[in-house]
Amino acid sequence: MTPAKPEEWDWSRPVVDHLDLHASNFTESVRFYETVLAPLHIPKLFEREDEACFTHVNIVARTPPTQSVHLCFYTRSRDEVDAFHRVGVDAGFRSNGAPGYRDYGPGYYAAYLFDPDGNNIEALYRDVGNPGHAG
Repeated sequence: MTPAKPEEWDWSRPVVDHLDLHASNFTESVRFYETVLAPLHIPKLFEREDEACFTHVNIVARTPPTQSVHLCFYTRSRDEVDAFHRVGVDAGFRSNGAPGYRDYGPGYYAAYLFDPDGNNIEALYRDVGNPGHAG
């Protein structure tokens, strides 16, 4: 089977079902994801003693913690990227890059925050001119 060409890719196709992040401080990690995912309209589906499930991302009280992960969340607008970063910084979480266009390709608009275990969490909007722009 021949792989799809990048320009033919169906950007609406999910390719990952879910991801577990092990948290050294479960309560603080849940607070982080609740805070920064709210402006992206990504709900917390449930929380129990040692696990919180956000759509496709699970926060699990387990050691060693997950570290050195770069996790990027899709957004529907630049405003969502801006809000992701603003609410995270306002809640006391560390920025790893203010909202703006990046040199990764035309229309790549993103912001970055560190989660409590130091993972690089990104919010991305694929603006006009970027492959995957929803129009």
